[in-house]
Amino acid sequence: MQTGIVGLPLVGKTSLFKILTHAHLDARAAHAATHVGVAQVPDPRLDKLAELYRPRKITHAAVQYVDVGGLVQDRAKDSAFLTPLRDVDALAHVVRVFENPAVRHAAGKIDPLRDVESLELELMLTDLDQATRRIERIEKDLKRKKEPALEQELALLNRCRISIEAERPLRELEFSAEEQKLLTSFMFLSQKPMLYVLNLGDAEVAEIDGAIQRHNLGVLTQRPNTTVTPICGRIEAELADLEVAEAAELLAAYGLKESGLDRLIHATYGLLGLISFFTCGEPECRAWTIRRGTSALKAAGGIHSDFERGFIKAEVVRWDDLLAAGSLAAARERGRVKLEGKEYAVEEGDVILFRHGG
Repeated sequence: MQTGIVGLPLVGKTSLFKILTHAHLDARAAHAATHVGVAQVPDPRLDKLAELYRPRKITHAAVQYVDVGGLVQDRAKDSAFLTPLRDVDALAHVVRVFENPAVRHAAGKIDPLRDVESLELELMLTDLDQATRRIERIEKDLKRKKEPALEQELALLNRCRISIEAERPLRELEFSAEEQKLLTSFMFLSQKPMLYVLNLGDAEVAEIDGAIQRHNLGVLTQRPNTTVTPICGRIEAELADLEVAEAAELLAAYGLKESGLDRLIHATYGLLGLISFFTCGEPECRAWTIRRGTSALKAAGGIHSDFERGFIKAEVVRWDDLLAAGSLAAARERGRVKLEGKEYAVEEGDVILFRHGG
């Protein structure tokens, strides 16, 4: 899974990237246009399963983050600058809410909603340019020869153009499965699910859950295919430098149940409709990321094509039932292990042993 980090200049965007990926960027690297890094998805369930199996290897799920330079007016029209964002699954827009006289806002005044609309407009203008160029080519082709497939594509792109001209991002439109397939090659930026990351000041950490309403940003939570997660960037940077036990103590001191970065990753999973399942054994305990509703057959194929090709059955047990039983054999005796076929829809927290032929 890939998430693109976007935002205006001086909002804490690259700082968030460094916290997430533990990347060490010197001053020169920090000012580069694009950074790519990987963040491990925290999952206490996997850690507990590893305590049970004591495997040689523990593999958490991972999210790849792509950080591009701060978007300013007209820069978004540079297609090369935005190219790294086209392949991502979702966008995380870091929105500055904190006040800091030493770090002047690019627009001179803190206004989160203005910043959201400003960046969204730049993304839509990029999509509009791309859609318009394709529309012009299709219209020329149709003058020479009528083709139903091109007429269908033209109608769809005109619908997208009308939406963008009305300043409505494409993620707010509903598309059929066939239309989604047609749009895939365009990789429109305003169609990608959006996570708004509100970067708060330290003073708000104790009341972080009420930040959205306090800053009158509830309108963002009502938009289709979006979600909002507040964090305190400076405190997250402090947590990132601590050992696990020390970080837990600091979280407790601030009255927080989990770090903002954990919330950010979980919010991204929810936004994209992703879940985790586990495979466990002496060689490795591993978390796998799939779309909600994925069949056992496709989940097996995500591990190895041989598993999908030779699929026989899947032994499935809930992670907590497995821990309570103490072993897979004991879970079987308690009737907690289900034998499922190819069409079984894998559920969040399943531990699966795939049975397959050679």
